[in-house]
Amino acid sequence: MTAIRNIVLVHGGFVDGSGWQGVYDHLTAGGYRVAVVQNPTLSLAGDVAATHQVLDGLDGPAVLVGHSYGGVVITEAGNHPGVAALAYIAAFAPDKGESVSSLIADPPPGAPVPPILPPRDGFLFLDRAKFTASFAADVPEAQAAFMADSQVPWGVEALGGAVSEPAWRSRPSWYLVATDDRMIPPAAQRAMSERAGATVSETPGSHAVYVSRPAVVAAVIAQAAEGPAGRS
Repeated sequence: MTAIRNIVLVHGGFVDGSGWQGVYDHLTAGGYRVAVVQNPTLSLAGDVAATHQVLDGLDGPAVLVGHSYGGVVITEAGNHPGVAALAYIAAFAPDKGESVSSLIADPPPGAPVPPILPPRDGFLFLDRAKFTASFAADVPEAQAAFMADSQVPWGVEALGGAVSEPAWRSRPSWYLVATDDRMIPPAAQRAMSERAGATVSETPGSHAVYVSRPAVVAAVIAQAAEGPAGRS
């Protein structure tokens, strides 16, 4: 069995797929065929459908990669027959019946609280003044400011979308913990990755580690692409 050559990247809330460009550049330079899902982040069902549409167009098995809320998407969408492995990048990895809402409902004492503003017309935004410190502290200042000012509205319905059957129960998974993350506490990342039985690595980095450390992220994804080779 040969290594996987297809990679599908799924972004999280408040951003779009363009943030994957650095990771895309590293992976394509390594010979991978990379597709980026522009998931609307209006509902989990809609984002799973957008991901399946990309997977349906591939000519072979893929590693499905998710950042942040994108981890919820890949946990549900990863049951697609074209998915051979999962890679979580500072991402939620829910179990059956869990959603972002349920996973963040009870933060431990002292954990950083993401600066999510009250819903507006069914959509969520991060406080622009606090965006860099919480989401992108190690991203160049001008780039982080652009990310804050170009936020994509995140649908409340997507936040509450619950997983029906977690794909990590039937697919091998990899997980990159960002140790300086102030959106998803590193301890929560470690707990979710352990529960999923993932192959775990850690790196210093903010929640936007896929932007600030694309080579590290690409290396984890490449491990996932090489890892399932030869598995029955």
